[in-house]
Amino acid sequence: MKKIAVILALSALVVALPLQARKKAVVQEEKPVAAPRWSEEKANEWYAAQEWPVGCVYMPSNSGTPVEIWAAESFDEKLVDWELGLAQDLGFNVIRLFLCDIVWQEDRAGFMERLEKYVSIANRHGMKLLITFFTNGGTIKNPYTGPQPQPVPGIHNSVWMSSPGRDVVNNPDKWPVIEEYVKCIIGKYKDDPRILAWCLYNEPENTKTFNTLPFIEAVYRWAREINPSQPLTSPIWALPGAGNCNMPIQAFILANSDVISFHCYGNYENCHKYVTLLKQFNRPILCSEWMARTKGSDYFTILPLFKRNKIGCFSYGLVNGKQQCHYPWNPTDKDGVKIPYTEEPPVWFHDLFYPDGTPWNPDEVRFIKSMTKTK
Repeated sequence: MKKIAVILALSALVVALPLQARKKAVVQEEKPVAAPRWSEEKANEWYAAQEWPVGCVYMPSNSGTPVEIWAAESFDEKLVDWELGLAQDLGFNVIRLFLCDIVWQEDRAGFMERLEKYVSIANRHGMKLLITFFTNGGTIKNPYTGPQPQPVPGIHNSVWMSSPGRDVVNNPDKWPVIEEYVKCIIGKYKDDPRILAWCLYNEPENTKTFNTLPFIEAVYRWAREINPSQPLTSPIWALPGAGNCNMPIQAFILANSDVISFHCYGNYENCHKYVTLLKQFNRPILCSEWMARTKGSDYFTILPLFKRNKIGCFSYGLVNGKQQCHYPWNPTDKDGVKIPYTEEPPVWFHDLFYPDGTPWNPDEVRFIKSMTKTK
């Protein structure tokens, strides 16, 4: 009897081992496999098929925060359609659009419906989207839904919010829902020709109280697991070695982005330095934020540089509104508090049109059209 019991036990073990192995194999097969970074050849082949991307960073004029861009109560389809018509008339063929994870978390179906409306409206006006997920920038470091703050008079972009916010970036326990959000958006549009590219993180070097590097590493991994047909990128915002440069973050995004992107609000000489440096990566280049007239970054001097080098470019702003970006960046007092302007600026910092569609500078608009009529 003992011998029979031993034989039965061994038989059960033999049967069980392959079963456990099969279970383990199933688990491994279900885990997403992250795709590799695009090769230089693939990135350049993709870009060769694109028109010269020229457009703007778009915030609807009725929105001062990312929540207002996406919340049902402030989403204005007719306004978006009219304002993107102004962009189309300039010859723009791309826009950069910021998303908002907390609106998605509270109203997933509604958010996805409104996102599709943005994508469709832009497409009707002949524009692809550079979709941007996250940013550390903004006065409000932890965003919230519900009634939004009103702009502070005389302050440039006074109520912009970070996304997903400092408390999320710094706490990995809160990342699972963010992973779901990233994969939901990219998963839906991963093969959609209306999407130009994915900007996973806006100005990640703007760290201050954010522990950004572990979070952005995770974001790139989540996106690679979806493996979209559009490229991934995040912009550097300082020349390597500059005082506000974060080298570990720069090294990561430059080594992991399919196409290289940067921000530059400086003059021609400063912008040319970025172009010269970034060409060494032998990948397509996007300048996903530029244009600050009083800093020497204007259409007449910078746009020809971008066109000559086929650098995709997104000037900041379209229709002047709640962001109040016609004001320059505010000076600060001895305590670091922004000092509001008390008069309208004689030269607008950002933006192109008054709310009624009148150009701030008709000569500027004519010049833009002369540059965009051939791409």
